[in-house]
Amino acid sequence: MTSSTRPKNELKQSPAKTSSNGFLSDVWTNFLRWNLKKLREPFVLVFALVEPLVFLVLFSQVFGQLAGPAVPDGDYLAYLVPAIIILSALITAAGSGTGFVQDIESGMFEKTLVSPMSRTAVFCGKVLSDLLLIMVPTLFVLSLGYVAGTPVTTGLLGIGGILGVALVFSVWFMSFSNILGIVTGSTRVTGIVTNLVQLPLLFASTAFVPVDALPGWLQIVSAGNPITYGVNAARTIMLSGWDWSVIGPSLGILGVLDLVLGGIAVYVLTRASSTAVR
Repeated sequence: MTSSTRPKNELKQSPAKTSSNGFLSDVWTNFLRWNLKKLREPFVLVFALVEPLVFLVLFSQVFGQLAGPAVPDGDYLAYLVPAIIILSALITAAGSGTGFVQDIESGMFEKTLVSPMSRTAVFCGKVLSDLLLIMVPTLFVLSLGYVAGTPVTTGLLGIGGILGVALVFSVWFMSFSNILGIVTGSTRVTGIVTNLVQLPLLFASTAFVPVDALPGWLQIVSAGNPITYGVNAARTIMLSGWDWSVIGPSLGILGVLDLVLGGIAVYVLTRASSTAVR
């Protein structure tokens, strides 16, 4: 009777075990795994470069005619470049949750759940891998802007600042996408919900038009919109300089969102582990 109950008890206790490799080693292991997975799908990188180029050309022509006169100095391309950076980060973050869905479908997710690795390390490794991917279109769009005559006024330090803003901005939506992926286990549902959230937020922000050009009720929505904070911070660094009255609160609010949704994502991942071993 003792031998028959031992495996069940050991299985129940498995999530409580800690990896002998340490937290940072577990993060690194997951970081490498997700990067190797991306390398097997080179289309992801190609898409990350082509998409912002298309958006930059398309939106500069469409919104430039409509909103150009309302933009300070009338340089709509310079106004648009930071928005495209945030948009690219948003799209990459939206697709983050599909990685866990693919793991669920392949059985890899179940293996991860019964491993002794920290759930926080599992999540952090995946997030860092996606953040690395976000760096690529960010630098690419900044390069396109420079070629088009819209350099970063704050120089190399400003480029690093804009890159940092894009990364801080993306974590909250990346966490949201991963929560959906883990809970639903469906690529389709995850994609539908993230699109349903990101598109209204995008057009109810200062991404494409100044806040004064928005209808009154949209100005209220924009004031609490995370995309507005990301765009305003990146745009300030690129066009105005280090105005911390804009940059500081924007990063602070985004940081709080990152911590809250990131914590929920780790909680959901931990709950999934508990459910998997019952």
